[in-house]
Amino acid sequence: MKEVNVKNIKISNDLPIKVIAGPCQIENRDHAYRIAAELLDICRDLDMNLIFKSSFDKANRSSIYGRRGVGLHSGLSILNEIKTKLGVPVLTDIHEKEHAKLAIVYDIDVIQIPAFLCRQTDLLIAAG
Repeated sequence: MKEVNVKNIKISNDLPIKVIAGPCQIENRDHAYRIAAELLDICRDLDMNLIFKSSFDKANRSSIYGRRGVGLHSGLSILNEIKTKLGVPVLTDIHEKEHAKLAIVYDIDVIQIPAFLCRQTDLLIAAG
């Protein structure tokens, strides 16, 4: 059975499930941190591993007037701060190939490609 490691978390079909959770988008630093801390407490109580997930930009909104998040650098900085202070791996989605490079700079553990971008070859190569 294949095994994937995300920091100190081992993921495999034959291991207990892991939790990937967080707000759809980062509204602000305090909001994201409070949610991450609460999720981490819940997961510790349940003896489960957490990977904190949130987006810096929700470009695929149902309305042009919907909130999109705090933006690229602010969002990645907030995720890095959560990772560093709480010791929890972080995950976010990326939308452009340049985002993959910045995810490395901000030490993001896992990047996700939104379904509506899964056929963008240049993005997939950059993510890989």
